[in-house]
Amino acid sequence: MSTPLTIVARIEAKPDQIELVKSELTKLIEPTRAEAGCIQYDLHQDNNQPEVFLFFENWETRELWQAHMENDHLKAYMAATEGAVADFTLNEMSHIG
Repeated sequence: MSTPLTIVARIEAKPDQIELVKSELTKLIEPTRAEAGCIQYDLHQDNNQPEVFLFFENWETRELWQAHMENDHLKAYMAATEGAVADFTLNEMSHIG
Protein backbone atom coordinates (compact mmCIF):
# COMPACT_ATOMS: atom_id res chain seq x y z
CA MET A 1 0.00 0.00 0.00
CA SER A 2 1.37 3.41 -0.92
CA THR A 3 1.77 6.24 1.55
CA PRO A 4 -0.69 9.12 1.22
CA LEU A 5 0.73 12.39 -0.06
CA THR A 6 0.22 15.67 1.77
CA ILE A 7 0.36 18.88 -0.23
CA VAL A 8 0.77 22.29 1.33
CA ALA A 9 0.24 25.01 -1.26
CA ARG A 10 0.76 28.66 -0.29
CA ILE A 11 -0.72 31.25 -2.61
CA GLU A 12 -0.03 34.95 -2.08
CA ALA A 13 -2.29 37.28 -4.01
CA LYS A 14 -1.23 40.73 -5.12
CA PRO A 15 -2.78 43.23 -2.66
CA ASP A 16 -5.28 44.56 -5.20
CA GLN A 17 -6.25 41.05 -6.36
CA ILE A 18 -7.18 39.37 -3.05
CA GLU A 19 -10.89 38.97 -3.77
CA LEU A 20 -10.32 37.67 -7.30
CA VAL A 21 -7.81 35.06 -6.12
CA LYS A 22 -10.03 34.06 -3.19
CA SER A 23 -13.03 33.64 -5.47
CA GLU A 24 -11.08 31.53 -7.97
CA LEU A 25 -9.50 29.37 -5.25
CA THR A 26 -12.92 28.74 -3.71
CA LYS A 27 -14.19 27.47 -7.08
CA LEU A 28 -11.58 24.67 -6.93
CA ILE A 29 -12.88 23.11 -3.70
CA GLU A 30 -16.00 21.24 -4.79
CA PRO A 31 -14.69 19.69 -8.04
CA THR A 32 -11.39 18.74 -6.42
CA ARG A 33 -13.04 17.05 -3.45
CA ALA A 34 -14.97 14.91 -5.96
CA GLU A 35 -11.77 13.71 -7.67
CA ALA A 36 -10.44 10.18 -7.36
CA GLY A 37 -7.87 9.96 -4.59
CA CYS A 38 -8.73 13.21 -2.83
CA ILE A 39 -8.84 12.59 0.93
CA GLN A 40 -8.77 16.21 2.12
CA TYR A 41 -8.74 19.57 0.31
CA ASP A 42 -9.08 22.52 2.67
CA LEU A 43 -8.54 26.20 1.87
CA HIS A 44 -7.41 28.66 4.54
CA GLN A 45 -6.88 32.44 4.56
CA ASP A 46 -4.38 34.08 6.91
CA ASN A 47 -6.07 36.16 9.63
CA ASN A 48 -3.37 38.83 9.65
CA GLN A 49 -2.28 38.76 6.02
CA PRO A 50 -5.48 38.41 3.96
CA GLU A 51 -3.48 38.09 0.75
CA VAL A 52 -2.08 34.73 1.92
CA PHE A 53 -4.02 31.55 1.22
CA LEU A 54 -3.08 27.97 2.03
CA PHE A 55 -4.42 24.71 0.68
CA PHE A 56 -3.90 21.71 2.95
CA GLU A 57 -4.42 18.58 0.89
CA ASN A 58 -4.16 14.84 1.36
CA TRP A 59 -4.15 12.44 -1.59
CA GLU A 60 -4.19 8.64 -1.72
CA THR A 61 -1.18 8.62 -4.06
CA ARG A 62 1.17 11.04 -5.79
CA GLU A 63 -0.12 9.79 -9.14
CA LEU A 64 -3.70 10.75 -8.29
CA TRP A 65 -2.52 14.19 -7.16
CA GLN A 66 -0.63 14.62 -10.43
CA ALA A 67 -3.84 13.75 -12.32
CA HIS A 68 -5.56 16.52 -10.32
CA MET A 69 -2.91 18.97 -11.51
CA GLU A 70 -3.98 18.31 -15.12
CA ASN A 71 -7.72 18.84 -14.59
CA ASP A 72 -9.65 21.52 -16.44
CA HIS A 73 -10.79 23.34 -13.29
CA LEU A 74 -7.16 23.88 -12.26
CA LYS A 75 -6.31 25.12 -15.76
CA ALA A 76 -9.28 27.54 -15.56
CA TYR A 77 -7.99 28.84 -12.20
CA MET A 78 -4.53 29.42 -13.69
CA ALA A 79 -5.99 31.37 -16.60
CA ALA A 80 -8.33 33.43 -14.40
CA THR A 81 -5.59 34.42 -11.93
CA GLU A 82 -2.77 35.06 -14.38
CA GLY A 83 -0.93 38.15 -13.16
CA ALA A 84 -2.89 38.23 -9.87
CA VAL A 85 -0.63 35.94 -7.80
CA ALA A 86 2.51 37.47 -6.26
CA ASP A 87 3.98 34.22 -4.92
CA PHE A 88 3.25 30.49 -4.98
CA THR A 89 4.97 27.75 -3.00
CA LEU A 90 4.08 24.07 -3.09
CA ASN A 91 5.46 21.40 -0.77
CA GLU A 92 4.96 17.67 -1.29
CA MET A 93 5.13 16.10 2.15
CA SER A 94 4.91 12.72 3.88
CA HIS A 95 3.34 12.13 7.29
CA ILE A 96 5.96 10.93 9.77
CA GLY A 97 4.16 10.87 13.09
